[in-house]
Order: sequence, then structure tokens, then C-alpha cells
Amino acid sequence: MKKKILVVDDNPDIILTIKMGLEELSDKYEVIGASNGNECIEYLNDHKTPDLILLDIMMPGLNGWDTAAEIKKNEGWKEIPLVFLSAKTDSFSKTFGGIVSGDYIAKPFDLEELHQRISSIVE
Repeated sequence: MKKKILVVDDNPDIILTIKMGLEELSDKYEVIGASNGNECIEYLNDHKTPDLILLDIMMPGLNGWDTAAEIKKNEGWKEIPLVFLSAKTDSFSKTFGGIVSGDYIAKPFDLEELHQRISSIVE
């Protein structure tokens, strides 16, 4: 069975790059996109829980920090591994992102490295 990865990013090109790249690198993944935190929460309410969430920090509306907080408050979702994927590379964001989530990956990212880090979390 494929591992479901939810990519939450307001840049559709990032979602498409990750979807095409991961699904090409491995047939183990199904990548779904959400363009903001509100869409992420709606997806979680309406669908089967994903195996991993890649979460941008800087998004309009519900940003990545607030989205992560909403996910962690929900009993059914709080165990979903979160990985922040962000261009926000200041030391606070990296440190706090690492505490709040399973990992922190800076944009721009290397697709092969992203694949390896995702594999280590979901396998």
C-alpha cells in the first residue's frame, strides 16, 4: 500500500515538483497537495489520515505554525509526522521547527535528499 504524503504549500509549483519527483523516484508514495493550512485541516477532516505532512511555514491565512498547532491539538492527527519545508531559514525557525515537527527542510531542497528524509520517517 502506498504511503500518503500531504504537501501543504501556497506555491503550486512546489506541490507539483514534490508530487512528480517523489512519485517518479518511488512507487511507494501518493502525494496530495493543499494550498494553505485551512485546506490541510479540511483534507484531514474529510479523508484518511496521511502518513506524513510536509508543511510550509509562510502561507496566507493559517500559516504553518498555526496549522501544526491545530494538528497537534487533535487526538486523531497528533501522531502524524510533520516536516516543515520552508524558505524561512533563520535559526529560530529551524530550531522551533525541529522541536514542533519531525524534521525541518530548507527551500530550495534537493529532491533526492527530500526522498531519503521522507523514507526514514515513513518506512
